[in-house]
Amino acid sequence: MSQVQTIKPAEAAAPPRASDAFALKLTSSEFATTMSHFHRAEIARMAGWRDRLDRTSNWAITVVAAMLSVSLSTPSAHHGVLLFAMLLITLLLWIEARRYRFFDVYRARVRQFERYYFAQIFSPQPDFASNWLAILGEGLRSPRFLISQRSALIRRLRRNYMFMYTILMLAWVLKITTPSLQREGSPIGFGASLIDTFRVATLGPIPGVVVVCGVVVFYLAMLAATFLIHADDGELSFGDVHV
Repeated sequence: MSQVQTIKPAEAAAPPRASDAFALKLTSSEFATTMSHFHRAEIARMAGWRDRLDRTSNWAITVVAAMLSVSLSTPSAHHGVLLFAMLLITLLLWIEARRYRFFDVYRARVRQFERYYFAQIFSPQPDFASNWLAILGEGLRSPRFLISQRSALIRRLRRNYMFMYTILMLAWVLKITTPSLQREGSPIGFGASLIDTFRVATLGPIPGVVVVCGVVVFYLAMLAATFLIHADDGELSFGDVHV
């Protein structure tokens, strides 16, 4: 008895895939149109994240102004208001650094267009970063942050927040050393001794010495981050215009 051979139906052909060299098939006008629209879209996203950065900075400035007004306007106000303001500013700095990491991604893409595409149109240079489109494409396939949270914190601290911290620190020192800004019945005089200053700096159950030392350590860390710790400027190293 002969065996009947089963013939399998031919497998369906796979759907056609777009060529990896699709961009090479575009005409010069189509390519220019695509680049223009994409550049405009990236500028819009960059501007949106820049607006978020400005909002956070405005919140921080508002917090500083409000806390200074509350603390220095009346002797009954506690110096802890200024310490609380430092805590709020630190929280806003952390939020702004996170937002800055997103902003930096889109800012870098816009700068790629400006440096490698438009600059080459206006002032051509031979073989200037000829693989920038491949780098841009990989960034679109697998978007990643270009700077760390630490670098973003240092950058925003240097640009904006160190000035706010300085104002709060000067106001706090003025608050704990000036008799007219103390509560009624405070025995310290204009030339207050160090012991009296530590007593005024007491924060609830926390001794004044601990509070003062904590503030000193905090500001030393801020100064070290601002002036001593090196932060990779990346794209900012190519020019003087930065944010």
